[in-house]
Amino acid sequence: MTGLDPNGVYWRKSSYSNQEGGNCVEVADGIPGVVPVRDSKRPDGPALVFPAASWTAFVDELTTGRTL
Repeated sequence: MTGLDPNGVYWRKSSYSNQEGGNCVEVADGIPGVVPVRDSKRPDGPALVFPAASWTAFVDELTTGRTL
């Protein structure tokens, strides 16, 4: 489930989400300075909004495979 919501925000599903309804997240693109994240199973539910720099640092940590 990806696409434009009624508020004009484009959501894309994580490439790690599966089609069996498991842990699925969507991220909104194109909003300067912030990255909204929501549960794809609850598109009308709340979204968490992170500063873009914090989201980038989080994703970088995940992709490098480092542990804290």
